[in-house]
Amino acid sequence: MRLRAAGNRLKVEHSIIDGLRPLLERLLEDNPEIRSVIPGVIRPVRAARGRTQVRVTVPTANGWKAIALSAGARQELFISTALAKPALEAALARAAEKK
Repeated sequence: MRLRAAGNRLKVEHSIIDGLRPLLERLLEDNPEIRSVIPGVIRPVRAARGRTQVRVTVPTANGWKAIALSAGARQELFISTALAKPALEAALARAAEKK
């Protein structure tokens, strides 16, 4: 069964690393120009300590790929949007600050 959140824009078909889901829900709530966020593969890493961080990495056919780091793991995120990289990074920073 697929779980949908944030008005069917957060596609939760896999697990999500600790602390990431609330950040993504705030991001989608505040940015209607983001069509969807699809969390991908989770892998363990040593450098993922402290608060949740999201780095926008490369463009994709319909948006951006990002890497989220939290709780000793990294997770790929596929963000479907027409936003430019600086605008998306700013939106992610605002969502991370907001609690």
